[in-house]
Amino acid sequence: MSIIPVPRVAVIVVAAGSGSRLAAGIPKAFVGLDDHTILRHALRGIFEAPPMQVIVVAPAGREGDALTDAEEAAADRRDLVSVVTGGPSRQASVAAGLAVLWGDVEYVLVHDAARALTPPDVFTRVIGALEAGAAGVVPVMPVVDTIRQMEGDTIVGVVDRSSLTAAQTPQGFQRGILESAYAAAEDEYTDDAAVVAAAGHTITTVAGDGVGFKITTRADLDRARGLVRPLRHTSAPLGEPAL
Repeated sequence: MSIIPVPRVAVIVVAAGSGSRLAAGIPKAFVGLDDHTILRHALRGIFEAPPMQVIVVAPAGREGDALTDAEEAAADRRDLVSVVTGGPSRQASVAAGLAVLWGDVEYVLVHDAARALTPPDVFTRVIGALEAGAAGVVPVMPVVDTIRQMEGDTIVGVVDRSSLTAAQTPQGFQRGILESAYAAAEDEYTDDAAVVAAAGHTITTVAGDGVGFKITTRADLDRARGLVRPLRHTSAPLGEPAL
């Protein structure tokens, strides 16, 4: 068996959310897309990227399920996998992942398991920007819809979308910068780039991918199921794998 070198990159896979807007009755990461879960699909893209320490942050009581998914996806990279229990907020969950980073890790990626179809090329682009010296990196997509500014039910203007982008994950950071930003954070932010930016650091962008969308609603789930099983229509219940 070949020995995998200790990686300089770690990825924290945030899979501890309840998925309330999906209303599946189980944590979102464990909803089926086909015969595999959302989490398992997210991990497949990760393990097709360059070797990384992989930390899955799971809901309390689902750690064993998360470890099973991770080890099956990892194949001969099982030694790179660990599972920790998430906290009451996203930031608390990421902090739980930061607490178990290996000593040799220099760069930390944070990825939402709900972005289950993110291809490995996105991970590679983020890592490349960090290795080139960026403090923080976010994959982004251009905003294609017309954005209207509203007051109540009335349209009062149009926002110039040329200056807007839609952020995706994995978001990557120099380890020391991310740890220091988390230690100093006093507010809750919507993503990790906001935590790091609030600490005074510049965030760089790389190209995201259209299939890296976040599964939040039933429509998103149907779209993801259509992409992973393009030849078979399914109407499986939300909490069960599609057969």
